[in-house]
Amino acid sequence: MNNLRSLGLAVAGVAIIASAAVFTLSLTVLLGGLLTISLLTRMVTGRLKGNMVHARAPKASQQDMRIWNDGRGTIIDL
Repeated sequence: MNNLRSLGLAVAGVAIIASAAVFTLSLTVLLGGLLTISLLTRMVTGRLKGNMVHARAPKASQQDMRIWNDGRGTIIDL
């Protein structure tokens, strides 16, 4: 009878440890999935790069003024 009780306690202990491991694994997978969804959402809804706008100087003062766009902003050289 003593051996049966020891066997039952051992099985119960293994079952508790296994259920704790499954619970921990499920929380890890859940957290990883939430972080992945968050990362993908930030990538998709991030700031989209705008189209380049080519600025031109008026024809009257084209000799003494240069205007160009380097992709980070319009530069006007007087």
